[in-house]
Amino acid sequence: MNLVSLRSETGGPADGGATPLDVLPVGQVAPLPAGQQWLIDHLWAEEGVGVIGGAPKCCKTWLALDLAISVASGTPALGRFPVSRPGPVLFYGAEDSPAHVRKRVEELALTRGLALASLDLHLILAPSLRLDDPQDVARLDRTLNRHAPRMLVLDPLVRLHRAHENSAGTMSAILGDLRELQRCHKVAIIVVHHLRKKGGSREADGQLLRGSGDLHAWGDSNLYLRRRGTGLLLSPEHRSDASPDPTALELTTEPAPHLRVVDGPSEDEPPDERVRQQLLAVLASSGEPVPREGLRIQLRVRNATLGEVLRRLRSAGEIEQTERGFSLRRTNEVTIPIPAP
Repeated sequence: MNLVSLRSETGGPADGGATPLDVLPVGQVAPLPAGQQWLIDHLWAEEGVGVIGGAPKCCKTWLALDLAISVASGTPALGRFPVSRPGPVLFYGAEDSPAHVRKRVEELALTRGLALASLDLHLILAPSLRLDDPQDVARLDRTLNRHAPRMLVLDPLVRLHRAHENSAGTMSAILGDLRELQRCHKVAIIVVHHLRKKGGSREADGQLLRGSGDLHAWGDSNLYLRRRGTGLLLSPEHRSDASPDPTALELTTEPAPHLRVVDGPSEDEPPDERVRQQLLAVLASSGEPVPREGLRIQLRVRNATLGEVLRRLRSAGEIEQTERGFSLRRTNEVTIPIPAP
């Protein structure tokens, strides 16, 4: 049926009197507040939707729970990123039992000196939640209306539907419903999702999200976790603000399991012989080239410091660079002193 067939001979609507769409002069639209509004400073936009993406076993749930506890308690995320407007948080873990989620939350709360009972964090206990089921979406809508959370966390997306992730139409409908819930309830929504197992190192993180490209385009704020050596690299991405530099993280067990930011020397610390020795030792012990980011995480140095050391070593002919990373120049005899403890 085309548009002409929907109109009567007199030019009026023939579909029961459909009303026109609302229209407003652009100058009468309420302006946004000045500057980017953050729920979690430079990590998550106020009332923003988006994805925490990463390969399996990359601590995605640890990060999601860290953000949830931060918003629920008003304490800085990862001990570093302030929360602007704390408030209630709803968390749905489709892969972990409520008891397992409680254990993780209890451990994270311990690292911040928080009592578990003080957290405004609530678990959704439904045995299943399908975002492609209109009845489940309606129940989620009523739950949000009852509890008025500041943030909703859904972990992971693969357990929340029976649709084909590569179907743009189906995934667009699911994400559209989540966007409608976000706008109606003014709530930030975090969806935990997987990156593809295989992908080029030069591809943007968002392009590696498994399934339809709509997932990448949907997010107001996206956080990507990647393994780098023995640590992790957290890369934020925002729709309405510049993406900050990646942050090195590690999962530590003291005083209880939690993610922490890995700090390097101060920005103004000059490259020194100790960094040079450590870098050469790392390359000597590796059986293959080491990417620059892997070196930075292992050495725990600032990017500028690492760049200067690499430049000096290349100029001296002690190392070489390939597409896979940096390695010792095997044609030269290089004496590698063992760094002092």
